[in-house]
Amino acid sequence: MIAEKGSGFDVILVSGEPYADHPLSGVGVIARVLDAEGWKVGVIERPDWKGDEDFRKLGAPRLFFGVTAGSIDSLLVNYTPLKRARAKDEHAPYASGMPDRAVLVYANKVRKLFPGVPIVLGGIEASLRRFAHYDYWENNVRRGLLLDSRADILVYGPGELQAVEIARRLAAGEPLAGIRGTSVVAREMPPEFIEIPSYEDVAAGPEAFCRAQNAFSNRKSLAQRHDMRYVLQYPAPEYAPADLDRVYGLPFSRRIPAHFLEFKMAQFSVVTHRGCVGRCSFCSLALHQGDRIVSRSEASILDEIRRLTAHPDFKGYIDDLGGPSANMYGMDCPARERCERNCLDCKRLERGHGRLIRLMRKARSVPGVKKVFVRSGIRYDLAMDSEAYVRELCEHHISGLLKIAPEHVSPEVLRRMNKESRPLDEFRAMFKRINAGRGQHLKSYFMVAHPGSGEKEARELAREIRRLEQDGEKPVEGVQIFTPTPMTVSTCMYHTGIDPLSGEKVHVPRTFAEKKEQKRLAAAASKK
Repeated sequence: MIAEKGSGFDVILVSGEPYADHPLSGVGVIARVLDAEGWKVGVIERPDWKGDEDFRKLGAPRLFFGVTAGSIDSLLVNYTPLKRARAKDEHAPYASGMPDRAVLVYANKVRKLFPGVPIVLGGIEASLRRFAHYDYWENNVRRGLLLDSRADILVYGPGELQAVEIARRLAAGEPLAGIRGTSVVAREMPPEFIEIPSYEDVAAGPEAFCRAQNAFSNRKSLAQRHDMRYVLQYPAPEYAPADLDRVYGLPFSRRIPAHFLEFKMAQFSVVTHRGCVGRCSFCSLALHQGDRIVSRSEASILDEIRRLTAHPDFKGYIDDLGGPSANMYGMDCPARERCERNCLDCKRLERGHGRLIRLMRKARSVPGVKKVFVRSGIRYDLAMDSEAYVRELCEHHISGLLKIAPEHVSPEVLRRMNKESRPLDEFRAMFKRINAGRGQHLKSYFMVAHPGSGEKEARELAREIRRLEQDGEKPVEGVQIFTPTPMTVSTCMYHTGIDPLSGEKVHVPRTFAEKKEQKRLAAAASKK
């Protein structure tokens, strides 16, 4: 049902984050894309959910309300891995301005105030709650978000193509079912869909939960029964390089609001690609953005950099050139939409970094550019296949440090993380050789309390950190406690105590005492 004319806006986006007309702002991108299609878009940022005034201030949209928490799950923003409210953290207090489960709160507020106006859910919080999921903060299995939010449709993944199609259909009075990259609720399951274990089954037992986890895929039509209804997932759209070129070629102003200063460090960052082939068990990217690489064209990226040089705030420095893993640019595969294989195991994966090296050289040669930084981190095991890339990176694109994420050193824990990669010492040796005399170092990230990590594995990690320190390095810049987030393989292990891929039982550090002890061991080892 289309709302009566009220605000003059076709679409109103409600976001838990401040709005920025910037290609790294999710709500900013969707607003720009819809604007480019001729729709009039309004944005309500960080509304006061305890009252009605903020939600009413733009009136009713002609087509739909789009609701998102933003680029990070609201519960991750509001709580530490030990469930301590960040707003009350004595060391670094932070109040997000968002309610817990922001998408649910905002959607229900909109439904109450504007009955009959279509509601579209989007962003990572909605994307990873499209099916029944384990909620760490509640320690319970919750229903798919569409049912509790009473929204009309949920967009998973980046969402530009979906948003445009949703607006077109609503304007034409057409039904929303069948849009790729979305989920809806239906009374019947279409015959071509694959049924996964129901909400009732996954809530009742670990075996069904594991079967559902193994069935998750962005490439398939999936259905999950909730009582007498079904949550239907349509396969993700096939984004192509031309789609990304079109999105990132839009005229973003890149103005950063004064109340969004945490975004300032990324003002002149440039996105090169989407997706990640890593398939790390603890990462939600594969079921959100995808586990295949889609790279922008070199011409599009260089055109964006040239436009940046004319920006009044630009001082000659590109803040970051990269994506989820900066060195996966150019690792596209023509079979990416059909193949189910792990790209890292495929001999066809382009590991030479040739396209990326050419891009980096051309990017830093653009007139007006003083330096192009790579700050988003690299996959070091892939980088080891191209010393030419590591040399290019170290000589021209970092300043003092390079980010990598070994995560752990225990073979058992790395296996559970799906991070069984080449020995870290081999990469460290290459890095030292290339950087002799430069004084640059690696910024390494490790994770404790992941499923499979007990006292033995925690002490193994602590010993390795201590050894690296004794070798004269400063290897540890961050040790984080694993936080279970919806739809990841690691979260399935945490909830069930079973590795869904092997069926093996897994030790799970559940108590805060055990988690804090593992963190203490690693942190103590990194202090001289």
